Amino acid sequence: MDKARIGVTGLAVMGRNLARNLARHGHPVAVHNRTSARTKALVEEFGHEGTFLPAETPAGFVASLERPRRLVIMVKAGAPTDAVIEEFAPLLEPGDMIVDGGNAHFADTRRREASLRERGIHFVGAGISGGEEGALHGPSIMPGGSAESYEALGPLLEDISAKVDGTPCCAHVGPDGAGHFVKMVHNGIEYSDMQLIAESYDLLRYAADLTPAEIAEVFRTWNTGRLESYLIEITAEVLAHTDAVTGRPFVDVVLDQAEQKGTGRWTVQTALDLGVPVGGIAEAVFARSVSGHAALRDASRNLPGPPRVRVADPSFADAVEKALYASKIVAYAQGFHEIQAGSAEYGWDIDSGAMATIWRGGCIIRARFLDRIRAAYAADPHTPTLLTDDHFSEAVGDAQGAWRDVVATAARLGIPAPGFSTALAYYDSLRAVRLPAALTQGQRDYFGAHTYRRVDRDGSYHTLWGGDRREVDA
Repeated sequence: MDKARIGVTGLAVMGRNLARNLARHGHPVAVHNRTSARTKALVEEFGHEGTFLPAETPAGFVASLERPRRLVIMVKAGAPTDAVIEEFAPLLEPGDMIVDGGNAHFADTRRREASLRERGIHFVGAGISGGEEGALHGPSIMPGGSAESYEALGPLLEDISAKVDGTPCCAHVGPDGAGHFVKMVHNGIEYSDMQLIAESYDLLRYAADLTPAEIAEVFRTWNTGRLESYLIEITAEVLAHTDAVTGRPFVDVVLDQAEQKGTGRWTVQTALDLGVPVGGIAEAVFARSVSGHAALRDASRNLPGPPRVRVADPSFADAVEKALYASKIVAYAQGFHEIQAGSAEYGWDIDSGAMATIWRGGCIIRARFLDRIRAAYAADPHTPTLLTDDHFSEAVGDAQGAWRDVVATAARLGIPAPGFSTALAYYDSLRAVRLPAALTQGQRDYFGAHTYRRVDRDGSYHTLWGGDRREVDA
């Protein structure tokens, strides 16, 4: 075999595993790395898994690819990605394609796609979720770019993606930056999902006074029902683990400072630009930020708060499960709202149901729950929010009593639950007949003459607050 169907440059863990996945599926794959030692090590250790064509130079790498050339770059986002593109683009010809499989900002992907399009080169921003294990065994893949590029690339990506009920967890998302946009929102939802799970643990630990091992069993039970998901599964494993050095629960020896790589923050920043409320995702990002401010937290340890007393109600765990499920619905509703808004803003025509479909396997947020989301968009592709879908509306209605009790219990005992409480506030904001925004707009008109609209007739108006308080047309 003197030509490869696809090539991967950047052979750190994700790139190496993606190349192995391609080779395992019978696709001859060219491999290249800036330092050739990694290329050599990959072939020596895993050459038996399939056909690898190692290359030491960019020119040799490109020459080993069949036309149209499919070149996947797996390097750090930002300047390193631009550098690799500029290194390889001059070696390509019209009709060839560069695929960025990293966590790039979608705005950068749009810029790169436009620039390379002028040179006749397809640029595909492909969100890849599932971590190193997903890259090897089958990730969820969210490729953007032109429809023409997907015709040549899609069959390969679908082949190596995760499968659920025989359906590939890969679909063409839309033009230019659509793939990386959806991957960004996926990660924002992931932030929220993890925060809600962490709050559930915190409440069971410090309100119900359960041990980590006992909570692990609670999560294992939840994983047999409607909350079944990868994140619930691994939560039970983490909570059941004992530290070999101290003999203490593993969760108690881990420093309580959660880190982040930026995609959650991008999701919130972009939502602000689009005017989309994603409070659940924002609170998850801010919760990680608070955890990292060690000096601020140390200075605040002695602030007054209520005594923490044990909740004796044996049904409290069931109430937390309901609060978690309802808050999870809100998190996904907010995420899909942002996807719909981004799709409209940039003309991407993203199929929300297809996104739920490809998230069912391979990715970090894979869950039984996504089947219900897929069904909701199948019933109404233009549903304004998942909360109005009959299934989810009924589920939240059934859960809301327990949800409110859990939020109230957290506030009464001084246990922070920003994810639960902001999700509930969002739900109540949507269902409110009137919001206090009327007063806010009146204040804006008073101090800044920003005008207001009325409920009883069309037009914009201003009250002469500093004069005789007559109302005038704006």
